[in-house]
Amino acid sequence: MPSDSALPHTTVPKPRLSQQTKRLTLLALLAVFAVGLFLTLGVPSGAWEFALSFRAGKLAGLILVAFAIAASTQLFHAATRNQILTPAIMGFDALYMMIQTLLVFGLGSMAMLDIDPMTKFAAETFVMMAFSTGLFLWLFTAKSRDLHLLVLVGIIFGTLFRSLSNFIARMIDPNEFVVVQGAMFARFNSVNIDLLWVAIALTALTLPVLWHMRHQFDVLALGRETAIGLGLHYRRVMLSAFAIIGLLVSVSTALVGPVTFFGLLVVHLAYRLLPGARFAPTLLASSLVAIVTLVGGQAIYEHVLGLQGTLSVVIDALGGITFLYLLLKGVRR
Repeated sequence: MPSDSALPHTTVPKPRLSQQTKRLTLLALLAVFAVGLFLTLGVPSGAWEFALSFRAGKLAGLILVAFAIAASTQLFHAATRNQILTPAIMGFDALYMMIQTLLVFGLGSMAMLDIDPMTKFAAETFVMMAFSTGLFLWLFTAKSRDLHLLVLVGIIFGTLFRSLSNFIARMIDPNEFVVVQGAMFARFNSVNIDLLWVAIALTALTLPVLWHMRHQFDVLALGRETAIGLGLHYRRVMLSAFAIIGLLVSVSTALVGPVTFFGLLVVHLAYRLLPGARFAPTLLASSLVAIVTLVGGQAIYEHVLGLQGTLSVVIDALGGITFLYLLLKGVRR
């Protein structure tokens, strides 16, 4: 019998990293690079401690908004089985603008600016959450529970809120309308640190739910009949999904303002990078893409271009082009 040393040497092949893992690793490295760029770009020597402490809070706000918008958009796609729709179509942005317009009209611009930021943030988040929860509960406790009716009602409410905002804006003094006009665009360069901690706490509440229900969201994306046939508690999962969507959109909008097409842009980039992937890895990819886009873009705008322009306008322009492309291509899930 030959000894062990006489046996032919065999090597066990190392398992290769999947294409999905490679792309997620690359996105993670790009996100780290964007974060490093934002924290260090343009910092003068001797001012590192002040610059890092000042930029760290803003960075946390950008990461929170990136995750909230990416997660809410992807979850909305899974619930509606339509990759063109976004939570903005439900009227969140229009409701936010109507709140700002009513505050300026009723209190005046100076009184509105004197409102405690925490009180204003809490009121805006509560109103938007109450609107979304009430709408979803009303529709999904009905006998039909028609998803198309949900989308249609959301579009109608969005149109109503925009029309009311425009009507009220015409009665506002032009000098005070500047405050309303400033609220039309997201403010990525001015994140209130006191509000940020509340926003982080609210967003953190969704993380264990998203992780626990990630497989149920995969089944949900197959459609109502298929999901019910596979044993999914369809109504409960749908209500959970829309509650998470309402919370994430409300917090991000109340924190920085409306960003209409950002979620559509980053989620579809994630779809292209991870075709056919499940909910969890796609959520990770879309969040990383959102961080790279938002943090990297803000670093360039602040420290290279000197705030010559508005990042939210560029993002909405690219997202709008993506929306038109998908609409023309007829992409449906």
